[in-house]
Amino acid sequence: MDMHTVVVGTAGITGADVVAVARGLARVELGDEALGAMAAAREVVDALAAKPEPVYGVSTGFGALATRHIGQDLRTRLQRNIVRSHAAGMGPRVEREVVRALMFLRLKTVASGRTGVRPQVARTMADVLNARITPVVHEFGSLGCSGDLAPLSHCALTLMGEGDAEGPDGVVRPAGELLAAHGIAPVELREKEGLALLNGTDGMLGMLVMAIADLKRLYTSADITAALSLEALLGTAKVLAPELHAIRPHPGQGVSAANMLRVLAGSGLTGHFQQDEAPRVQDAYSVRCAPQVAGAGRDTLEYAEVVAGRELASAVDNPVVLADGRVESNGNFHGAPVAYVLDFLAIAAADLASIAERRTDRLLDKNRSHGLPPFLADDPGVDSGLMIAQYTQAALVSEMKRLAVPASVDSIPSSAMQEDHVSMGWSAARKLRTAVDHLTRVIAVELYAATRGIELREGLTPAPASRAAIDALRAAGVQGPGPDRFLAPDLAAADAFVRAGGLVAAVEPVTGPLV
Repeated sequence: MDMHTVVVGTAGITGADVVAVARGLARVELGDEALGAMAAAREVVDALAAKPEPVYGVSTGFGALATRHIGQDLRTRLQRNIVRSHAAGMGPRVEREVVRALMFLRLKTVASGRTGVRPQVARTMADVLNARITPVVHEFGSLGCSGDLAPLSHCALTLMGEGDAEGPDGVVRPAGELLAAHGIAPVELREKEGLALLNGTDGMLGMLVMAIADLKRLYTSADITAALSLEALLGTAKVLAPELHAIRPHPGQGVSAANMLRVLAGSGLTGHFQQDEAPRVQDAYSVRCAPQVAGAGRDTLEYAEVVAGRELASAVDNPVVLADGRVESNGNFHGAPVAYVLDFLAIAAADLASIAERRTDRLLDKNRSHGLPPFLADDPGVDSGLMIAQYTQAALVSEMKRLAVPASVDSIPSSAMQEDHVSMGWSAARKLRTAVDHLTRVIAVELYAATRGIELREGLTPAPASRAAIDALRAAGVQGPGPDRFLAPDLAAADAFVRAGGLVAAVEPVTGPLV
């Protein structure tokens, strides 16, 4: 079922709109203001096309071939050829939600009235989205400069009725057949339109918007699992006091500490420093500094939202039609602003995963877990408990550290040195998607270990929110303590529970809304 209808105007869209169309399959409509702005901009392009003087993108070649003036008899062929030749992607198919975001964001820029694309082309873009036809887009082909060229070209190819696309039934067929089956006429591109459909940061931006949505949920989930680990380790909640975080006023830090404190309210497991088998003065950094690390990531996420918001309000094309009727070349297609935050988020996600893994390892080590059995095993020696679950978590964290190496510091010249500095933003986005996927699994493993640790603390009562999380996890098919069993299904169920937002949903009826 469609979530709702998203109306695209001239002023841009929101991140929620992107998620609704990409993941929720919401319908897309063009507002009257957008249709009027596109028609007006097209009149400017048509007037320039009729003049003898060459205008880049209208009556010239592209990139390093921009020096050639193209006569009117060849311009339709020129626009068709740029799409065909640029649809040169290779490698695995990109996920449907990414392609839908890519198409929707390009439509957003087209609807701004800054590209000179005709309204009927925009309507066809909306029709393809609404028919749930998804062009086949490949992993490799974008350098994140002059737009996500190959990915966008494969989308434009579908509008022309060429190439392959996936239908709403999930079957890949020739795009022309799919358009015909849904009563959509292929477009014949005119001056500037082929170029305008290819020249944007839409792929990397779409992936950024969806990563932000996922990471918001995961940062809240990580605050909950950190609180559960603190409980299982008989730690102290005193370090979460608001007055401590007020004297180092990083906003995210205060939010994470407050989330943890609300989860731990009413716990009978916290504050047993002097009563357990290994008295201590302070908790280890992975427990005590959880708000500081998660909070830094939250602040990074907030900055990424600012960048995404600016990009969502942008019209990215080259050349662009300005309000005064000028058509000007520019460099707004460069992906650097988006690429930087994509890389920054991958770094923050890797560090959040790293500290979560350290808490899991502590829960499993009898020398540091303050009375828990080795590896949380039922009969240590006969049972291995969660030993290899931590191995899996460690492997995921190690991979995330490799994925945290920035893509945006790289550049490889292209187009005969015309495009001699590129952003690699698409690559940054692709690795961030993998990092977010891994982070979900890492948090799921900590959740699995922490809840088992709490249940092994006989005679001590966990916080009501912790009890709610444990009960919901068990109801989701994740078993509690006991002899060794086939562990992968439990971990998969925990992963699905976290991924679907089940952990946050389980505790919020007790804690109230968490940030």
